[in-house]
Amino acid sequence: MLMVRQNLDETDRRIAAALIASPRASWRAVATCLGLSERTVVRRAGPLYADGTLRATAERNPIRFPDLVPMALRIRCRPDRIRAVASTLARRTDTLWVDILGGGDEISTIVSLDGPEARNRLLLRDLPATAAVHGWTSHTVLRVFPASLNWGARLLDEEETARLGVRPFPLSSPPPEPLPATDLALIGALTEDARADYATLALRTGTTARTVRRRLEALVDDGTVRLVTETDLALLGLRTKAQLWLSVAPSALQAAGERLSREPAVRFTAATTGPANLLVMVTTTGLDALYRFLTDTIGAMEHVTAIETTPVLATAKRTGLIRPGF
Repeated sequence: MLMVRQNLDETDRRIAAALIASPRASWRAVATCLGLSERTVVRRAGPLYADGTLRATAERNPIRFPDLVPMALRIRCRPDRIRAVASTLARRTDTLWVDILGGGDEISTIVSLDGPEARNRLLLRDLPATAAVHGWTSHTVLRVFPASLNWGARLLDEEETARLGVRPFPLSSPPPEPLPATDLALIGALTEDARADYATLALRTGTTARTVRRRLEALVDDGTVRLVTETDLALLGLRTKAQLWLSVAPSALQAAGERLSREPAVRFTAATTGPANLLVMVTTTGLDALYRFLTDTIGAMEHVTAIETTPVLATAKRTGLIRPGF
């Protein structure tokens, strides 16, 4: 059973930050990055994974899987049933993120649906059949701005990032042909444990450790998958989470998405369909930092014509992993 830590000391926070920046980094690489002994890293990091404070997984990139339908949903629920609905959504295999928002009567979720039929089942059957759901809006995710996916490197300084060898998430294009079954099996194994050793991954995929290493590096390098270390960012001092729905002039949408995706407070940026066409996930140290982000950063963007800021009250699922308590 996963435990819920209430805090981390400074050494644990630094180790967690390094592993968020580079999910498969070796203990030696983390030690070198942070100026710690390898023994200290092993002694500290092991329990962080054992009790679920850190969890390693992988995300598929929808661009590399053309049959996937990525969507952002805002679902309005009965307040007394919202945790139950969030829990049900979190247990779906196609949900990536599930957050309870604002006044406690709305859920936001990012889904990656296996084609139009799965989309229609969710929107036309599953949600209408849920009595606790009052209504919803659906927004197709048109483009994810990749710089926001590199936010983990921003937890380190420039020298630490260089020592760890952190590379930016690459730009991607649709693959020329479907992935082979062994690659799909490897992605499935990485989703369950992105830090599994090459021998374990080889057993899971029916290949050799050498082949697994080569294919894993290729899948990461071309942006087919993103390796992720998931944790509660409040443990790192980032306690205020919010979703921003921005309306941006179409001619400025690309530039706005790219600019915001590089901001230290931004964890995810995507262009979507709908009247608010840019979704931005923000995590800050507190309300004052969020306020300054809204006034100084968003306020300086002249092509942003409207903004809706919604606090995140609770997270049921993140990066495909259900949070304790849900």
